[in-house]
Amino acid sequence: MAIDTQTGKVLAVGTEAYQMVGRTPGNIRAIRPLKDGVIADFNVTEAMLAYFINKLNVKGFMSKPVIMICAPTNTTDIERKAIIEAAEKTGGGKVYLELEPKVAAVGAGMDIFKPQGNMVVDIGGGTSDIAVLSMGDVVTSRSLRRAGDRLDQDIVNHIKKQHNLLIGEHTAETLKKEIGYAFEPPADDSIEVRGRDLMTGLPREVSVNATEITDAIAPTLSEVIAATKEVLNQTPPELSADIIDRGVMLTGGGALLKNIDHLFADALDLPVVIADDPLDSVALGTGILLDHIVGKKKR
Repeated sequence: MAIDTQTGKVLAVGTEAYQMVGRTPGNIRAIRPLKDGVIADFNVTEAMLAYFINKLNVKGFMSKPVIMICAPTNTTDIERKAIIEAAEKTGGGKVYLELEPKVAAVGAGMDIFKPQGNMVVDIGGGTSDIAVLSMGDVVTSRSLRRAGDRLDQDIVNHIKKQHNLLIGEHTAETLKKEIGYAFEPPADDSIEVRGRDLMTGLPREVSVNATEITDAIAPTLSEVIAATKEVLNQTPPELSADIIDRGVMLTGGGALLKNIDHLFADALDLPVVIADDPLDSVALGTGILLDHIVGKKKR
């Protein structure tokens, strides 16, 4: 969110606000109200939710929207209470809190309500959530504060160390999208990158190749894979047998990394599938589950 610090007015939300990060004058602050899957700034989170609710154009007590918010599996009771309180204070009606990997699995088209094992790895912006689900609930899970934002920081650190060049998170994300390979990068894929030379302080341009990006993000992806193996190790054998047949579903923006399915398949020795719309799986799943709840209430 982009906020005018003098008036407290919300200037932009989402992509428009993200474009302002690192490019705003002193009186405008571009911040992330949610970080690592939890509330980082309560007041700004309230303002963001109020902005979304106002866009619905609902008026009056009887028109309070029913809200569902997703949270990582490792959020504490205090953090969950804070999320619900923020939603209630901004004009919402009944507020439901659901676990992110469960919602992501539903949004990816998995039928998690049958007595069979389903595994999902949701690599988002702030957190990576790994879970095995059956009968509509989480059986085993892990949540790591290692995901897309950490990958961007890995790239920033690599360029700084190897090329003595300081780049911003926008540039790092562009590198991740353009030449970010999780596994077996092509040798000839490269891109020109501009930043500030740490020695002279002047703008400079360097060429960065895909192999560098793969090496830079490898440690973080290894942590996600290690957590996935840990979840598999804790999974009951009957459900493990189902996962061998059904495979692992990758969702979240991190699933868009090139060859990430090959990386997981190689590490886990299991079939790995990327969701049809990985970036929106959680949002789509939220809508499906919320419609189900509202539909049951009306019957």
